[in-house]
Amino acid sequence: MISIFVFGFVFSFLGYTPPSVLNMTALKIKLKEDKREFNKFIIGVLLVVFLQAYLSIYLTNYLSNNPIFLELLNKTGIIVLFFLSFYFFKKNKKEKQEQEVKQNIKNSLLTGITLSILNMFAIPFFSGIVLLLATYNLMSFDTISVLFFVVGSVFGTFFILNLYGKYAFVIQQKTGNLTNNINLILCFITAGFGLFTLLKFVI
Repeated sequence: MISIFVFGFVFSFLGYTPPSVLNMTALKIKLKEDKREFNKFIIGVLLVVFLQAYLSIYLTNYLSNNPIFLELLNKTGIIVLFFLSFYFFKKNKKEKQEQEVKQNIKNSLLTGITLSILNMFAIPFFSGIVLLLATYNLMSFDTISVLFFVVGSVFGTFFILNLYGKYAFVIQQKTGNLTNNINLILCFITAGFGLFTLLKFVI
């Protein structure tokens, strides 16, 4: 059972390590808001990650046996990603026009929940990991195994987001103006993922 927890932790940690909407937003909140708002954002993210990891286990067989449903999910994800890219582009432009006004995130908890729900890659990612582990008989689908994997995934996400927050100011010093243009970075990230997903259908 411990090994299943470790698998959940490691794969979740690695999955959320590359720059993404979630960890870059966590970085932004840490830099511009207080610790309380940062913690609320993480709680919002983790609530959804728990449900996504749990749901992905029971959707694994269904997704693998129903490629049409998986294709529909990916197409929906493309639309969401391009919408988010446009949203972050407009937000970056707005903040540049209002640099003297402090921009606060009104509800960090809701922001964490919303962005985590809109993370269209989470369920396919967890489903792929679960399928891989099951293929090599490293995981079963009994209640205890599922719970250990889900809890491990939540802890892995929690750990990497906290690392982004802990070293937020160091990252800011190392990257200079990049952290002052986080919305623009988020715009490129979401557009990149959207384009990559679109190309999978074209090629």
